[in-house]
Order: sequence, then structure tokens, then C-alpha cells
Amino acid sequence: MNRFFCPLAGVVLALSAGAARAESILFVGNSFTYAQGSAVMQFNPGSVTDLNGTGIGGIPALFKAFTVQAGLDYDVSLETVGGSGLDLHYNTKMALIDKPWDRVVLQSYSTLDAADPGNPAKLIQYSGLLADALHARNADVKINLMATWSRADQTYLPSGAWYGESIYQMARDVDAGYRQADLASDHIDGVIPVGLAWNRAMAQGFADTNPYDGIDPGTVKLWANDNYHASRFGSYLEALTIFGRITGVDPRSLGAAETAAAQLGISQAQATAMQQLAFEQLAAPVPEPSSWAMLAGGLGVLAWWRRRAQASRVSST
Repeated sequence: MNRFFCPLAGVVLALSAGAARAESILFVGNSFTYAQGSAVMQFNPGSVTDLNGTGIGGIPALFKAFTVQAGLDYDVSLETVGGSGLDLHYNTKMALIDKPWDRVVLQSYSTLDAADPGNPAKLIQYSGLLADALHARNADVKINLMATWSRADQTYLPSGAWYGESIYQMARDVDAGYRQADLASDHIDGVIPVGLAWNRAMAQGFADTNPYDGIDPGTVKLWANDNYHASRFGSYLEALTIFGRITGVDPRSLGAAETAAAQLGISQAQATAMQQLAFEQLAAPVPEPSSWAMLAGGLGVLAWWRRRAQASRVSST
């Protein structure tokens, strides 16, 4: 369900909270959450708690910076492992994450399944198991899944599982997989559409669509140099989208003087443009691609994903 955004929502929430304790939030994910490949990875690491002790700031630290500027009080933690899916966190990290959090954001492998790109079965299974465990510790916990973006290397290189398709398609497929995981669990409270926000940035001409043929004049590159992870621009848009969905605060309320952008070398015009993009994506209706007609079929949608992944691999050989 879309939230109503209020530019003063952060102030109102802060005043109503009074002297109440900070709201705890945990980010569980991989290098897409800790922002490998950009300066965001080491952004303000002291402002958050890295449960793995690796000293990462990443997207959680950007989120923290936004909440402080909005007058909100969040105690932010992260538990991230590069190249991992949610199965790794469930199987090896529960001692760190099995606590009574107020909010949790879960992000899995970028292609949904490293061994079977496009198949959401493992995401559905382990997001559900994690949600059940976290709900058992706090029945009021709010859990969101973060759907990530189209990888340029997966789209434009012959080795990619989405080779030959539109740059927009991988993000749509990933988003649909996360939305099925949301529907499959009574304890998950929705999907944060980061990948679709990236799609919007490209469709509106703010961001370049193909880094392999050069960056179009007047656009930014959302990918890092590996054309896989997020650049500072992609990370900033990612964090804005998360901030708006988690807090209910209009990202545009951060304004041109938002301080993290300046620290990252993002101009005021670029910052406000991305704030607008995040707002528009969060205010947009939930997408209903034709593939969603299969969601109610359970096993039917998994078979569809397998056929689609197999077809992609055949086309790349």
C-alpha cells in the first residue's frame, strides 16, 4: 500500500515521540546494501552498528543521515555479507540478527538465485523463514524486502542471464520475485522498489541506460565501475527510496541542502532530482505485469521463472 507523504511528517513524528526510545532497524543484505564500489561504503560508519564488525557505513548510514535531518530517531544496525543471499544469513548469522527489532529490511542475491538467475524460490523460502523468526522475537516488527536493480553486466554482456532484453527487464523481474515473497509470508510488510526507482531514473533521462557505449551527456551513471554495483548516485537513490518507504516521510522534504549529498560530491540539482524520482516511485501504483497473474498459482510461477531463466541462458550461448 502506498503511503501519503507529508513534508513535515518527520517533525510531527519526532514531536509526538517525545522522549521515547529510538526505533531500532536492522538491514540484512550483501554488497548491494553496503554499497561496494562507491564512497558510500565508508560513509559515516560510526553512525551505525555493523554487527559483523567490519566497519561499514553503506546504505544504512545514508538512511541514518536522512533520518537525523528529518528529526527522526533511529538506532541503525546492519548485518551484511558480500555475494550472499538470505539463505546464508538464516543459516549462519541468526545469533547476530535474532533479536526484537522494530524494523527490518531484507535484501537477497541480485539475480534472486546465484545458481538459477530469475528463480525466486530460494528468496521466498528464506525471507519467510527469517520473517517468522523475527516475528517470534517481536510480534510488532515491520519487515520490508528491498528489490534491487538491473545489472548492466547481466543485460549487455553475452554471459548475462538477461542478455538481449531491455535494461528495464531485470529490475521488473526481480521486483516481481520479491513481491511474490511478500505475498507468501504473513509477516512481511511490503517491498521497497529500489530497482523500479532506477528504471524511472533511466526512463526520465536522468540516468544513462548503457554504460558500455559511454555515458550520455547530461546524465549520471547509476552503476559503479564494474557495471554491477551502485555508484554514489545509484546508492543515493537507493537510500532515498528506502527512507521514504520506511519512515513515510516525503524524500523531497530533505531538500537541496541535504548534507549527505554534498559529502558524496552530488550536486544540489542532482540530489533534488533523485529525491523527486524516489517520491514518484513510492507514490506510483504497485506494478502489475502480466506475469503476476501466475502469483496465485504458487508452483506455476516457479515453473515460469525456471523456463525464463533457462531461455535466457540458452540465448547467451
